Amino acid sequence: MRKFNIRKVLDGLTAVSSAASASSASQQQQAGNRETEIQETLQSEHFQLCKTVRHGFPYQPSALAFDPVQKILAIGTQTGALRLFGRPGVECYCQHDSGAAVIQLQFLINEGALVSALADDTLHLWNLRQKRPAILHSLKFNRERITFCHLPFQSKWLYVGTERGNIHIVNVESFTLSGYVIMWNKAIELSSKSHPGPIVHISDNPMDEGKLLIGFESGTVVLWDLKSKKADYRYTHDEAIHSVAWHHEGKQFICSHSDGTLTIWNVKSPTKPFQTITPHGKQLKDGKKPEPCKPILKVEYKTTRAGEPFIILSGGLSYDTVGRRPCLTVMHGKSTAVLEMDYSIVDFLTLCETPYPNDFQEPYAVVVLLEKDLVLIDLAQNGYPIFENPYPLTIHESPVTCCEYFADCPVDLIPALYSVGARQKRQGYSKKEWPISGGNWGLITQSYPEIIITGHADGSLKFWDASAITLQVLYKLKTAKVFEKSRNKDDRPNTDIVDEDPYAIQIISWCPESRMLCIAGVSAHVIIYRFSKQEVTTEVIPMLEVRLLYEINDVESPDGEQVPPLPTPGTGSNPQSIVPQSHPSTSSSSSDGLRDNVPCLKVKNSPLKQSPGYQIELVIQLVWVSGEPPQQITSLAVNSAYGLVVFGNCNGIAMVDYLQKTVLLNLGTIELYGSNDPYRREPRSPRKSRQPSGAGLCDINEGTTVPEDRCKSPTSDVKDNSFSRSRSSSVTSIDKESREAISALHFCETFTRKNDTSPSPCLWVGTTLGTVLVIVLNLPPGGEQRLLQPVIVSPSGTILRLKGAILRMAFLDTTGSLVPPAHEPWREHNVPEDKDEKDKSKKRRPVSVSPSSSQEISENQYAVICSEKQAKVISLPSQNCIYKQNITETSFVLRGDIVSLSNSICLACFCANGHIMTFSLPSLRPLLDVYYLPLTNMRIARTFCFTNNGQALYLVSPTEIQRLTYSQETCENLQEMLGELFTPVETPEAPNRGFFKGLFGGGAQSLDREELFGESAAGKASRSLAQHIPGPGGIEGVKGAASGVVGELARARLALDERGQKLGELEEKTAAMLYSADSFSKHAHEMMLKYKDKKWYQF
Repeated sequence: MRKFNIRKVLDGLTAVSSAASASSASQQQQAGNRETEIQETLQSEHFQLCKTVRHGFPYQPSALAFDPVQKILAIGTQTGALRLFGRPGVECYCQHDSGAAVIQLQFLINEGALVSALADDTLHLWNLRQKRPAILHSLKFNRERITFCHLPFQSKWLYVGTERGNIHIVNVESFTLSGYVIMWNKAIELSSKSHPGPIVHISDNPMDEGKLLIGFESGTVVLWDLKSKKADYRYTHDEAIHSVAWHHEGKQFICSHSDGTLTIWNVKSPTKPFQTITPHGKQLKDGKKPEPCKPILKVEYKTTRAGEPFIILSGGLSYDTVGRRPCLTVMHGKSTAVLEMDYSIVDFLTLCETPYPNDFQEPYAVVVLLEKDLVLIDLAQNGYPIFENPYPLTIHESPVTCCEYFADCPVDLIPALYSVGARQKRQGYSKKEWPISGGNWGLITQSYPEIIITGHADGSLKFWDASAITLQVLYKLKTAKVFEKSRNKDDRPNTDIVDEDPYAIQIISWCPESRMLCIAGVSAHVIIYRFSKQEVTTEVIPMLEVRLLYEINDVESPDGEQVPPLPTPGTGSNPQSIVPQSHPSTSSSSSDGLRDNVPCLKVKNSPLKQSPGYQIELVIQLVWVSGEPPQQITSLAVNSAYGLVVFGNCNGIAMVDYLQKTVLLNLGTIELYGSNDPYRREPRSPRKSRQPSGAGLCDINEGTTVPEDRCKSPTSDVKDNSFSRSRSSSVTSIDKESREAISALHFCETFTRKNDTSPSPCLWVGTTLGTVLVIVLNLPPGGEQRLLQPVIVSPSGTILRLKGAILRMAFLDTTGSLVPPAHEPWREHNVPEDKDEKDKSKKRRPVSVSPSSSQEISENQYAVICSEKQAKVISLPSQNCIYKQNITETSFVLRGDIVSLSNSICLACFCANGHIMTFSLPSLRPLLDVYYLPLTNMRIARTFCFTNNGQALYLVSPTEIQRLTYSQETCENLQEMLGELFTPVETPEAPNRGFFKGLFGGGAQSLDREELFGESAAGKASRSLAQHIPGPGGIEGVKGAASGVVGELARARLALDERGQKLGELEEKTAAMLYSADSFSKHAHEMMLKYKDKKWYQF
């Protein structure tokens, strides 16, 4: 067994060069002599990568379908995705391999199957009786383009209309074409000289299955008699048709037209419409025709027993309603309701009580698929209120600019966020239950709380409960409400650091234990929030302005070459100057007329009412310096135990004590080095008493990295408006070399210098040039003293070097366990403490869940540092590099996280070349290396994140979050956790035809379609017309599809009926696919047989 494990690990080394492996191995050997060996439990068999669930609104939707018995909704998209929705919490995502747009979806009602028609002229049959639906059959049309499909209820024959105006018929059991074809030239009048256009509608008469209504785009409608193979009636109109719908009695139908009119036709009066309606047309006097309107794209005609029918339509507004939002119109009797939508309507469906088209429909709701939303309208209540949508479809309400994922949070956090978020809910929703209620939930095998935070372009943050592969919004925070809104464009002199979305969130730093939250926005602003359950009114918003400026005198490259001095912005003003203020500054220009000391946004100076939830503790803004705008913030960290927040950009670093509301540190990046700067850059204004004490470059300095060795990262441009975090590892120009941005910040309690005997609070700073610097924090005692005495901050002189920009840092104790940053436990700060509590808080030490606190002084810690190119583990306090791993030579790491998994920890990395990798800690052994997806756009780079317990996510489209797991255990449990889409449900009884209708005719006429379309009657279709492709659904899926709720006897009879037809297909099918079709056919006929053999008096 041991040999096998070693081989698996060796397999994982493929992405690492042999030289790197050798150096790593030799270092590990030396380390073994120097350091105590840590037993690592994670092996490569603990890792497996797979997608789990996709949340959010289907991006670019294009088709909609509903199963009225199973109560399942299906949405298809322009990228070939399929999303299925049941009861809240039951969702499923599938993808057509071709990626072609879905043009239409048709459920096999109550059969657990779905047909999709794609823009590449393929039809696919999906089996929904398994937790992960799969395609059973596909049919590719070679000579004709599919435009419309229709599958009658309880039929196995699918009508397929084409662009040429022909109709082909597909057997959905075997997915083969019938020889029966309706040709366009047979359907239209022989005297007609022009082609009638593509098929836009097909449906059978609700009362007579033998009569097929065919709608052509040009305005011609034909009632086709399937038995006699000729047209009974032809209805011609001079306006193009968009859709057609039947009255349930089969005596009338309605058409919607391109001029905004509806025509209602009596079946037996083809000469002219019975009625013409222009729902939104202005009625002119003198009996003239109303003015033409926009096309009515779809109409539905639904009847009720107790009242007038409903005519529901989309589009049709008059042309003079410029700027009016898209509308859905509901006409019921004499009343017409026009319901405005936020986005354009893609499709809509009316949900009815019965699946039978020949019964009173009794509509109860309308589901409207919009371009960016899904709306359900309650037809039964006055005013047509909408249902409250329980699905997490509002991720994109404002574009997502960043996100963070936290697994294994404190258990009281989700209830706390839910209770404050519950007050934000809108009122006025329908009081009924959400009508899409099919499927069953999966088993909950994961019990730990998970939270996702999304930051948005409008400055809002959303907190989501993501526990157990579900997603539900908990709480929304609007950060923009602290700023004055500019009323017009001329009133926005300061926001020109970005053209639009000045409040957009760039970075989120959150401490789940203390509930302290800190955000950095695109206008170089930082806001710190505390969580409170009490409502407060803040009279004056606490505010600081920081002048973070970058100036150099002259530059020398590390190898000693002289270079010309840099042009420097400004006029030599002191970069140390800080403007702490509680009101916005009024100084807007310097002596030479340049904008100076002005922040980009204006903080409100009126009292601010703050609801329970996150409340502002402090607003920090970077200001303009002598006409130079502040640079966007590239890194951020907050620590509740120390009461500090720190942030950096390409100019330097600033640290703020948010308890005392003071700036503690404001340095250019070069000044952090002191005399140890490898690039020998000199600040123009030398600091007094700021030179750091301590040694020069430490032992593990590998020398400087030559710029050309580095791979250019697409995130290098700091001013890029795509909210990228600046991690410039490409430094070809002197300016870039000197503009060293702060890329990583980490508060911790560790050894700051080589000769330290005990750990102390400090801040580790990582830069885009691969340098790690350590700043010592001298904190006053707790309680009242913390608010009175200053925090003393000083650089330690410790410098470590890696290749590429620093991304992440973490610390391990002697046993190899993670040492989390110290934190204060959360308490309600808006309620005054009693005396006992005050005494406790004086004595209270910051919580550091570190096993090292009880260790002897001589024991060491390990720093784990991950950059764009490599990872190192450094022993502290000795500062020896004991393990090193070159993660990638040709690409760069976009995201690296140190995470816990299976009671151990590892480093997880996502590379720009699409690889996801994990490494053991502390030895950095490769455990997983899988090619997952290439970096196709900045959205993935901006949102990808790993968290504990093998979870990860990224924004897969502007509206959807894709979650994945790299844990073997989660992959194995996933099948149980997924919900069931199909549940056995009895099909409702067919409508009672009544005694006299049954005796004298007039009821629904059935048709033996098998007799008409089967091979014996219709012959075989041309082989070149369409090609059958067996699906990857597999035997297991088909067995599931065949196990319905019908008796064995009916199944045996059905097998006998179908045997002849199946034998003919043996030539072109493998045994497996034969079994597939056979099994599925048994199920597809089960309910039809139930009613087919009953006489009228048995109902």
